[in-house]
Parts: sequence; C-alpha cells; structure tokens
Amino acid sequence: MPKKPSRNKRGKTPMSSRTGPKSVRVHSVKDLLSRALPSLKGVTEQAERQSFWNQWLSVHLSAEVRARVSGVAEQDGQLVIFASSAAWSARLRYALGELEGAIREADPQVQRVAVRVLPGL
Repeated sequence: MPKKPSRNKRGKTPMSSRTGPKSVRVHSVKDLLSRALPSLKGVTEQAERQSFWNQWLSVHLSAEVRARVSGVAEQDGQLVIFASSAAWSARLRYALGELEGAIREADPQVQRVAVRVLPGL
C-alpha cells in the first residue's frame, strides 16, 4: 500500500527541530533571569537595598514614626525616605537628623538623606 502524500504542500514538518546553538541547562530561576534579562539585575539590587533600609529603619526609628514611612529609595548616593503625610514628614526629618551619622556608618555611599511625602495607597 503506497504512502499517502502529506497535505502540507510546503514540505515543512509540523514540529521543527532546534537548529541553533544548544541551550545551557539552568538550575534556578535566578540564573535564568540573570542571563535572559540583564536589566532585571538592577531591579533586584534595588529591591535588596530597599529591604535593607526598611529593616534598618525599623530597628532605629520609633514604632510610631516607622508606621508612617510609606517607602524608601536609594539612588546616586541619595537616600529618599517617603512619609505618609506632610506632618509626619517633618517629624521624620527630625528623627533622621539624629540618625544621619548612623546612616552613613551603615552605608558610606549615602551622601544625602531626603524626606518626601508619598501618601499610602
């Protein structure tokens, strides 16, 4: 019995094989993301820095003031701490004025500390 001709007139197989360079096996998602998207490296480093400063502030600030911190960002030698309102921003500035030496000890790259208002969502 003769073999029936394929209905695919262009001669392509339904599933093509990989002809490019063989991919390297990856053992973790972190390795995969670091190779595929190098731009994510900056994002993960920034998230680690935010986590560090959040923990540091929770230890060094009073619970009342710490509850009003809505965010932390570090960029180009400047540490920006966001307060939930203008009134808490002023109280946070005074509290951070006393801690400025300790902040520089924790990270010598921080040259300036700023407080801004960012209402919680």
